Amino acid sequence: MINTKLIGVHGKVLVTGCAGFIGFHLARRLLDEGLTIIGLDNINNYYDINLKNSRLEILKKKSNFKFYRVSLENNEELDKVFKDNNIKYVINLAAQAGVRYSLINPKAYIDSNIVGFLNVLEACKNHNIKHLIYASSSSVYGGNTKIPFSTSHNVDHPVSLYAATKKSNELMAHTYSHLYNLPTTGLRFFTVYGPFGRPDMAYFLFTDAILNKKPIKVFNYGKMVRDFTYIDDIIEGIIRLIPSIPCKVDDEVRIDCSNSLAPYKIYNIGNNKPVELGEFICILEKKLGKKAIKEYVKMQQGDVYKTYADITDLEKDIAFRPNTHIEDGIDKFVRWYRDYYNK
Repeated sequence: MINTKLIGVHGKVLVTGCAGFIGFHLARRLLDEGLTIIGLDNINNYYDINLKNSRLEILKKKSNFKFYRVSLENNEELDKVFKDNNIKYVINLAAQAGVRYSLINPKAYIDSNIVGFLNVLEACKNHNIKHLIYASSSSVYGGNTKIPFSTSHNVDHPVSLYAATKKSNELMAHTYSHLYNLPTTGLRFFTVYGPFGRPDMAYFLFTDAILNKKPIKVFNYGKMVRDFTYIDDIIEGIIRLIPSIPCKVDDEVRIDCSNSLAPYKIYNIGNNKPVELGEFICILEKKLGKKAIKEYVKMQQGDVYKTYADITDLEKDIAFRPNTHIEDGIDKFVRWYRDYYNK
């Protein structure tokens, strides 16, 4: 039986980036709910493809899952996926991830996050998609110093190319919502962590280094603050938003940075409880039963000091707020890590 939160969701759902961290967890949850999932991923080598393939193998065990190895930049192949599957909902989680990597390989971000996203928008427009949900990022807040970050705040000062591409995605989505009446919802994720996570993320790198008695780099001398959000909370938010399709707004008084006269909406999904990096490391040490060898360094280019999500709209529109405590979330990640890597 389909979850009551998904009542009204009929038809196939395309999840791009299905071999990625969030995409895998979302696809698995939707498959368990009985929906037919079309998964798409290019399995690039930005990080260990063995982990991506492990996620994919779990999804492939489900009879209601169909996989395509396609890059978003390949417009012809992408359009064929839409034509062959009568897709009704699209959740676009495929992207070139990573703030720091965008300093090294900027072209990858333009190809995947700009050109690829344009192809997704065109396919959604041409195939009468009911609702496009896409991944944005808390990084769009960039140099914003007003805390907590609200979707009503101005986000015109990105401090990394990655952030700039995510802000561009929001603008592109709004244009298609306005011109073609395509309902779009952008999700600004805040530091997602958990089992099957991304190996390039700090908590993953820290765990590997601590277990192998190697030093960890603690940026900004441990004074970084992050709104760490457990993966199950992210997935629950997305699940509830699938049937929450934006509509045209007639009352101009209600318009702000997070919505529009067009069928367009932006949400923050964050834990709403920021944690200092030093505290996070202490919790990780406790769960691992080992002390970290810390190397304190200055903040890197493209990074921001603090992230903190205002989730007022999320609570108001879908009656949901993330509720996984940081200690519980890290405990679940460490248990998975030890089991997966046999450590």
